[in-house]
Amino acid sequence: MADFVGRRRELKELREDIARTGLDTLSGRKAKAPRARVLLVAGRPGSGRTALAEAFVREVAPQYPDGLLRVRLTTPGGESVATERAVRTLLEGLGRATPPGACEDDLSAALREALAGRRAILLVDDAADPQQVDALLPDTPECLVVVTAEGPLTGIPDVRPCTLGGLETPSAVELLTRLIGDTRVTVDPRAAEGLAEECGGQPAALALAGGWLAAHPKAGVADVAKQLHDMPAGTAGPLARTFRLVYESLPQPAQRTLRLLPLAPAGILDSHTASALAGCSVAAAQSTLEDFAGLGLVRHAADGMFLLPGCLAPLIQALLEAKERPAEVQLARARMLERTVRLLTSCRAMAEEDEDLLRERLDGLPRALRFPDRRSAATWLDTRLPALTAAAQLAVADGGLDTLARRLVAALVRALAAHRGTGAAAPELYGLHRLVLDVAERRGLHRERAAALLNLADLDAETGRTEEALERYRSALDAGKAAADPYATGRAMESVGGAYQELADWPRASDWFGRALSHALARGERADEARLYGRLGNVHTYAGRYGEALRSWRAAAAGYRRLADVPGQAKALSEMARVQEYAGRPSESLHTCRDAIELARRAGDLRLQAALQVRLADTLDRLGDPAAARLHRSAADRLLGDDPAACEIRSASD
Repeated sequence: MADFVGRRRELKELREDIARTGLDTLSGRKAKAPRARVLLVAGRPGSGRTALAEAFVREVAPQYPDGLLRVRLTTPGGESVATERAVRTLLEGLGRATPPGACEDDLSAALREALAGRRAILLVDDAADPQQVDALLPDTPECLVVVTAEGPLTGIPDVRPCTLGGLETPSAVELLTRLIGDTRVTVDPRAAEGLAEECGGQPAALALAGGWLAAHPKAGVADVAKQLHDMPAGTAGPLARTFRLVYESLPQPAQRTLRLLPLAPAGILDSHTASALAGCSVAAAQSTLEDFAGLGLVRHAADGMFLLPGCLAPLIQALLEAKERPAEVQLARARMLERTVRLLTSCRAMAEEDEDLLRERLDGLPRALRFPDRRSAATWLDTRLPALTAAAQLAVADGGLDTLARRLVAALVRALAAHRGTGAAAPELYGLHRLVLDVAERRGLHRERAAALLNLADLDAETGRTEEALERYRSALDAGKAAADPYATGRAMESVGGAYQELADWPRASDWFGRALSHALARGERADEARLYGRLGNVHTYAGRYGEALRSWRAAAAGYRRLADVPGQAKALSEMARVQEYAGRPSESLHTCRDAIELARRAGDLRLQAALQVRLADTLDRLGDPAAARLHRSAADRLLGDDPAACEIRSASD
């Protein structure tokens, strides 16, 4: 950081602590397992602990060629970040996929495995709970963990603490000089030293005082020191006094904007967020944020964003509670969420390939809410995702904005699916579906509850948690029945059958597929009927009930024929041929396979044609006609060349 000054003694101590012998070794005890060295930078908010940690890791970075990973464990508002979210952040920084819905222990194990054998630095900022830090520690001594916190990390062995106080007076004066220039400091060096003492040497307080002086070039350093000294005794602490000085110098509109900033999710701000909170134009909000950054009230971040300093958040929150009516606060929060929904709608629209559909989706949106192209929309989604996720969580936790919360979650789900795909966005989608479930259960919305449970269960099933998925599918069935929603009910029945099939419980799987089939027959859903007959046929085949399997596949083929679905009919007949071969009826299998090949040819499915030609060749070999078998294998080769993936359907002998 350009404004980092002083702390040379602390930096030297931290460097020496890396190689220092551990306390366990000195006492004759051996640790249970080799772990990374943990260094702690402890200090009160505003003491510059994060700046010191950043400066230190920059110095030692060449010794750790596998890079630097950052994670923050406390939001600016003071809430602890979930350990699961923190571990996911580190895994994403390592480029590792994180399975949706994985528990904290599994994620911690995955992180330790990913860091095994690496020489990397983990910068863990603003830790509040030692257990959070313990879940992140690598089991490799080659890694270095640097933690910032307000107090000690009791429970983590062999932590190396570096406790910060205020800056020494020369360093504090140097920091002021960097902020306001050297003229006013040179003219009255004693006043600069007095101001440093009034600020207690705290970098955050000095930054505020320096920002105020930079914005008031005609003011003297001694005047600021006197104002701070003369403040009422009730204004406790240098940081609070300096903040009050800056706050009271702001015009009324800027004061109100500042008071509303703690409502920004995760303390992440941009011009749209500030504009919605304050009810002003985007340009005016951007100008106000730039002024705040100059005064040290917010900090610049990447991609046009600003961060609310954690040391100032409690002070601003106190002003919000004292000076803003609850109804006004709720209105500002609603405006912010509504703006976020509209931005997500615009972001989702930019993923459309169809120009007409794109124009239709953007119709009615102001120009300020539109993105120039798809890439800029995707970048906005990626950079704002922590704030967007926090906004959804806050909206759900609020309890009074459930309609907006549901719209926000739905818009975020659509935007993620459009730009990343459901597979890549699965970890984020899992958390969002849980938020939908929370609102649905609180409001007694059975249809939304069923949809959320089905989505969560699908993600559980995809990651191998079949038992958990089965439990959620059953709950979704109850919710679908309570909502009198035939789609959710049928979908849940079929999914329960699929879960039992995954567990190789063939009787229960066929029972539930049969229930889902009866439900579809009663509603006249022909496409569902054909698909469910096929799923029943699969289960009967696995269970060795070939007669029932053949009846199911015949029914499936008939259903696809009535729907004029030629590819579906071809695949159903190909499965029939497979079951006939399993049942020891090769002649019937040969006839059915030829019918399936003709249908696949009509459907233009070269892959299925090739696979069926290979199956036909295998059957002919079994029937004692190798010459005809060679012809069919040659036909398969001509269809798809030498692609081994083309021949997916093999005979029982293979």
